Amino acid sequence: MNDEIRARELRVVDVNGDQLGIMSPRDAMGVAMERELDLVEVAPNAKPPVCRIMDYGKYRYEQSKRDKEARRKQKVVNIKEIRMSPKIDEHDFDVKLRAAERFLKSGDKVKVSVRFRGREIVHSDLARTKLDNLAIQLQGLAVVERPPKLEGRQMIAVLAPSAESSQKADSKNTEKVEANN
Repeated sequence: MNDEIRARELRVVDVNGDQLGIMSPRDAMGVAMERELDLVEVAPNAKPPVCRIMDYGKYRYEQSKRDKEARRKQKVVNIKEIRMSPKIDEHDFDVKLRAAERFLKSGDKVKVSVRFRGREIVHSDLARTKLDNLAIQLQGLAVVERPPKLEGRQMIAVLAPSAESSQKADSKNTEKVEANN
């Protein structure tokens, strides 16, 4: 910016986007000073580097507004974890199923882990059956992002909300925001 530009020649563009041509940094600074604006290097890797004459403070303000708007539109995906054992009772499994369903409906991913204690690891097929059963029962809401896989002393599967259920969650969140306003 301004006196910090060290190139010998610059391609200068004015506020309206019109090319003023190739000139020395001193001449470009003179033009910028006449207009009471700043000389900002926008493409330092070009041959010759491209500089724009603009109000740098206004440019930074508009850039921060665009960044803030982009962050606001970004959707944050949380990963919720559900833990169970390979010999979980049917009612407890149903409770975990409802929790996973609630998480998926709110648009979050679900990491389901089955922990093995002691010699339970010999029966890893039971855990795989439980995880497959969970995925089957959540078939309309979820897509299996990562199938069940044994990692150390636990088996892990990751379920992501399906496109249909995440769109429904987005529309419900929009309705809530509109109702609050």
